[in-house]
Amino acid sequence: MPNIFSFYFKSNLLWRILIGLIAGAILGIIFQNVTGMINFLSPFGDLFIRLLKMIVVPVIASTLIVGASSIPPTDLGRVGIKTFIYYILTAIFAIGIGLGVASLIQPGLGIELSTEKVIAGKEAVSPTIVQILLGLVPTNPFGAIAEGKILPMIVFCLFFGIALSFGRDSKDETIKKHSDLVFGFIDGVSQAMFKIVGWVMQYAPIGVFALIFTVFSKNGAEALGPLASVTLSVYAGLILQVVIVYCGLFLMMRLNPLIFLKKVQPPMVTAFVTRSSGATLPVSIEAAVNMGVPKNIYSFALPVGSTVNMNGTTVYLGVCAIFIANAVGMPLTFSQMITVMLTASLGAVGTAGVPGAGAIMLLMVLESIGLRVEGGSAVAIAYGMILGIDAILDMGRTSMNVVGDVAGAVAVAKHEKTLDEEQWRR
Repeated sequence: MPNIFSFYFKSNLLWRILIGLIAGAILGIIFQNVTGMINFLSPFGDLFIRLLKMIVVPVIASTLIVGASSIPPTDLGRVGIKTFIYYILTAIFAIGIGLGVASLIQPGLGIELSTEKVIAGKEAVSPTIVQILLGLVPTNPFGAIAEGKILPMIVFCLFFGIALSFGRDSKDETIKKHSDLVFGFIDGVSQAMFKIVGWVMQYAPIGVFALIFTVFSKNGAEALGPLASVTLSVYAGLILQVVIVYCGLFLMMRLNPLIFLKKVQPPMVTAFVTRSSGATLPVSIEAAVNMGVPKNIYSFALPVGSTVNMNGTTVYLGVCAIFIANAVGMPLTFSQMITVMLTASLGAVGTAGVPGAGAIMLLMVLESIGLRVEGGSAVAIAYGMILGIDAILDMGRTSMNVVGDVAGAVAVAKHEKTLDEEQWRR
């Protein structure tokens, strides 16, 4: 028995999740509508959902505060502001593209997982755009955190993190000492949460197997179509982000986008294989140097970008939000799409460096639009379907995140008039 556990934990997590997905689908098709097996396996899937919900708030709060307070105020100067403006604007385009592509393809329409419970929860949430914007500012930040209200929690944590950054940079030794103490405590919480996330992800193959078994046992092979349409939608969105946003940006800067695509291939491929922006950072730096980006810009833009710039992930979030809404029979309203855009753009600052960041951010986005992932609900089942193919989607979105980082470094250097354009003539 110990050897079995040793083999399980030492084997590749990606392969275990894929095996769980495939085994759940095959056995679900074989045991069509077998109530006893569904009832037996459902709690294992419900447990996985509860574990994810348990960690989402402390992960977002701790990592967001640490991320915001790790950037010295002196770095939030001209270069820093331009870098963040680039990240915000391209993130808005990315989530818009994701929502647009998914609105055209409409993944999830044929799966019909709707339940009265989910519909009732969804219809209760129909805020106007003005209410959404006002709701960004919490009247009681601790109440927002306790109740899991994602957007106001994100805004408060950003304010808190920036204020803590100024405290850590203070000339007053007492303020600096206390600020560093608070930062150290929250960073410790963040590191502990990383460990818990790792534990939860070790359970993911079992949870995914149980959730996918339920889907295919109830819906049969018909569930394969929607999953294929999600994958198609995500990768179509990623390609459009490159062609429309990045290539368009380089044309506006009078730089050859084909040269950029050629020079960015090494980090793009490395990120696709490793599924890690951080691990790809040395390759990204080398690519930026080959594009003529000076050290004072790439040394800031690329490390920060690997933490907060998640254009590929925001495309994924837009597609998956529409897939899950369609799967439960309640397509998103315009105001809910605006909420998805805000939540994805703001949430990217805090969760980029977290293992399983895409799954956590998706959970956060769903909560913000009233699609609560409760055990046994249609939303939980649709969410589990996404988790089953998350590794395939993660390769594409991580690759896109890195491409966006390098493009941002080039754009800032060009605007600062420090880009060595001789590198673009080779």
